[in-house]
Amino acid sequence: MSASTTTPRKLPGSLETNRQLDRWLRFDRDGTVTIFPGKVEIGQGIHTVLVQMVAEELDIALERVRLALADTSYSPNEGMTSGSLSTQQSGIALRYAAAEARDLLMQRAAAKLGASLEQLTVRDGTITARSGGSVTYWELASADLLKREATAEVAPKMPEQHSVVGMNVQRLDIPGKITGKPSYVQDMELPDMLHGRIARPPGPGARLAALDVAEIEAMPGVTAVVRDGVFIGVIAVREEQAIRAQRRILRSAQWEEQPTLPANSDPRYLLDLESEDEVISERVNDAAAAAATRLEAEFSRPHIAHASLAPSCAVALFQGGKYTVWTHSQGIFPLRGDLAKVLGSAENDIVVIHAEGAGCYGHNGADDVALDAALLARAVPGRAVRVQWMREDEFAWEPFGSPMVVKMSAALDAKGNIASWTHDVWSHAHSTRPGSKDGANLLAGWHLEKPVAAARPGNPPLPGGGSHRNAIPLYEFPGQRITNHLIRKAPLRTSALRSLGAHVNVFAIESFMDELAVAANADPVEFRLRHLKDPRARAVIETVAAKAGWKPREAGDGTRGRGLAFARYKNAGCYVAVIVEIEVGNEVRVKRVFAAVDAGQAINPDGIRNQTEGGIIQTVSWTLKERVGFNRERVTTLTWDDYPILTFGEAPEVEVTLVNRPELPPLGAGEGAQGPTGAAIANAIYNALGVRLRDMPFTREKLISALA
Repeated sequence: MSASTTTPRKLPGSLETNRQLDRWLRFDRDGTVTIFPGKVEIGQGIHTVLVQMVAEELDIALERVRLALADTSYSPNEGMTSGSLSTQQSGIALRYAAAEARDLLMQRAAAKLGASLEQLTVRDGTITARSGGSVTYWELASADLLKREATAEVAPKMPEQHSVVGMNVQRLDIPGKITGKPSYVQDMELPDMLHGRIARPPGPGARLAALDVAEIEAMPGVTAVVRDGVFIGVIAVREEQAIRAQRRILRSAQWEEQPTLPANSDPRYLLDLESEDEVISERVNDAAAAAATRLEAEFSRPHIAHASLAPSCAVALFQGGKYTVWTHSQGIFPLRGDLAKVLGSAENDIVVIHAEGAGCYGHNGADDVALDAALLARAVPGRAVRVQWMREDEFAWEPFGSPMVVKMSAALDAKGNIASWTHDVWSHAHSTRPGSKDGANLLAGWHLEKPVAAARPGNPPLPGGGSHRNAIPLYEFPGQRITNHLIRKAPLRTSALRSLGAHVNVFAIESFMDELAVAANADPVEFRLRHLKDPRARAVIETVAAKAGWKPREAGDGTRGRGLAFARYKNAGCYVAVIVEIEVGNEVRVKRVFAAVDAGQAINPDGIRNQTEGGIIQTVSWTLKERVGFNRERVTTLTWDDYPILTFGEAPEVEVTLVNRPELPPLGAGEGAQGPTGAAIANAIYNALGVRLRDMPFTREKLISALA
């Protein structure tokens, strides 16, 4: 038997793992089409993009496309919404599913109208024959139309045929948000709903010595107190009653704290811990030994928080032995699996429904609070329980972006070209989301009397990667050695934060490229271009340089300066080049940013610009301000006063130029700007002041120290 008869054909995007057409779309009797993506909206605008792609292939108005929220009871399982992959995975699946559905309807129309396919045209779902007669999709669609496996044999439209894809379409989710319509899980209100709060230990090593539960149960409005190990939750009729009870628990509980955290928050504590070392790229250049110039540098980032604008929240209902959980998790199916492990239930007895949360890119407390809500709901069967973390809970217990240390060295030959390059990165894991085969990555599960152990922390494999994401440079070097030093055991939980290790690896690479350009007496733009062969990489650098009016070897004036940086996200995603203009007074201010982005085919150009602008602004905040503090026992960064972020008044003016390539596959753009922006700020500081800042955040104190 041939391989072709035994191995299913590989299908594009997420069709590969969700092959039934009716899992993706449905023709409704009211003249609309409902689509069922497994990827979720987290503020990145993906739902608008998916609607555009389906409307395009079906030749219908955008207003006819409805979108069903992700729900484990009916949605295709697309894993996590992460890594800037939603367009490539969900979008491509829906594009091919819609193209095939259109073809099936056209065949039915040809038979009904007695015409050939070539004689048919479609306008907003109405198929018309050249000889006369017409019929709509909804007259042709029957229950069995899409009950079949996708073939992906129907080619989607060519770019020159597009009328919706490639257009700036208003985000579907924005009007409700700006007019105050309840849009988030934080806004949910179900009939007879109760409110819960969790009283966490003061630190990761704390043990509960004493607690008077009866005192809490006697408080006004308190319905139940749930205590299991060091997991303590309170349920009340009103939210303010739950908060008062939680505060009373925090004041009255007696804890024994343990000094489990490093002596200080300097990320170089990583260098003293046991690591698993892996050379991920190596190329030997024997001539490098005779290089004329050698440079070394070290770069770092501390723990940083997601700092979501609203604390994590979930609603859960336990009824008839089954759970329903509403959550802003980025992975409802992996979350369901971990919930089942902790709750001791079958996965089929748990339905997880996505409800958008107010702000997060990465693994914050969304999954953890979902378990909190389920545990409390189990104590009051038949009544929904809404649990929202307090700001202190969010800062103290969310998974942080890992601290990182990067050591670089390089050699320049006599012509000023890079002859050899080494890059060593130390980091904790960047992926401790739910979904591992062993263990459960949910906070409350570790605090129960009979805990469910955490899964072994690690990294997604390359080319995406975790701590080693973007550690392999896109530049062409005759000799290079890239080593990842993964430190699995972490004093504080770390996981995915927007762009993962790419933020720091690109920061180090692009800062070091500037240092090498200075040593080679070369302009930073020209120096990069001479080491780059990829034409798309070269194009974004040349584009941003032209837009910003870059002048070769332009010097700063002691107050103002400009810096350049570039990367291709994951070496497989979008290309981004950034030029930053800074002004130095009492502190560093980023005044203006130019960016050039190549994300392949732009489905919604304005959406790509929005994502790039947001990524730049967030990274300015990371680079200049953000740092999680802790002592030996606990996290000390608990409020916005302790953890300053960029204010509206400090946000730079951002100008994004899109290098659109409609003939090429679309690429995600949500995480492309993080690395280049951090490095461009560092390079602009050098351009202005002649000093190098290599340890984020670039605070006033660090600037004064460098100048001294």
